[in-house]
Amino acid sequence: MAIKVRDYEVRLTRTKEERKQVRQLRYNVFCLEENASATEEQKNLGEEYDSYDTYADYMAVFHNNKIVGTYRIIDRDAAEKMGGFYTEREYNLSKIKRVKGNIAEMSRACVDAEYRENGLVMRLLWAGLGEYVVKRKIAILFGVPSWVGTKPAQSAQAISYIYYNHLSPSHLRATVLKENLDPSIDPRMTQMNILPRVFVDEEEAKKQMTPLIKGYLRLGATFGRGVFIDKGFGTYDLFVMLQTKDIDKTYQKHFTGSENAFDDLATKEGPLHVLGKIIMSPITGTAKAIRAFAELFMREDADDIEYIDKESSEEESEKQGE
Repeated sequence: MAIKVRDYEVRLTRTKEERKQVRQLRYNVFCLEENASATEEQKNLGEEYDSYDTYADYMAVFHNNKIVGTYRIIDRDAAEKMGGFYTEREYNLSKIKRVKGNIAEMSRACVDAEYRENGLVMRLLWAGLGEYVVKRKIAILFGVPSWVGTKPAQSAQAISYIYYNHLSPSHLRATVLKENLDPSIDPRMTQMNILPRVFVDEEEAKKQMTPLIKGYLRLGATFGRGVFIDKGFGTYDLFVMLQTKDIDKTYQKHFTGSENAFDDLATKEGPLHVLGKIIMSPITGTAKAIRAFAELFMREDADDIEYIDKESSEEESEKQGE
């Protein structure tokens, strides 16, 4: 299903050419703007990619036939085909992977420079992710939001605030893999409690957060333990995780009609059971649930939303044929 708002559309890519456009956008943002390292082949092609793209899904926002925003999504099935998740290069996910049912990793989020002042693109990406969650029955979404640079102390207020207030529960907490750091990185730089709690100022912390991290917090996300400094990509990363049952109360009420609809839900019940409760609560059925998610994230533009129920059976073969 595609979701349209005026002349913008969000959906999974369907062709090799669209997937190529995604990688070109990533190259422009990560390699040209943010100076991430690139191979000679990537430079010649003008595309950013790695081995995890083989079976990944690309969520993309289109404007005038141009891709202007994207997320890479890898669910459990795709990860098994590729030998694991990209995030496992930086964090130990063993606790999350023990959860029954489907889980999915979000990565490589970026928006074209000309569209960053337009919040519509990011909201559309979230609406597209909402559709993906419902259709693929995702119980846990996770990823590694980043800051540009290799000095976490530059975001000391934000990182320390997250450490003291928003760590994931211990039974689901991912932990940084210090052994995978570049040898030039001091492992002590992975600590999140950069500042003592008494020195942490919430207002200053919020100013240091990226819009993406602030968005995750509004949804009720929690964070793993440790900062990973990705020297090759030129970023320092945190691990973020979102359980459906922890979606903020405001969003719960919009989605189900009740602020407490998810209170009795826990991962131990099994993700399929949990998601079944959500989909079968006051909003009944996949299509209505997708519409609810879209209207949630696109509430400022709800009157302009259109739904186009078109799927491509070629998508899987397109991905593998790259």
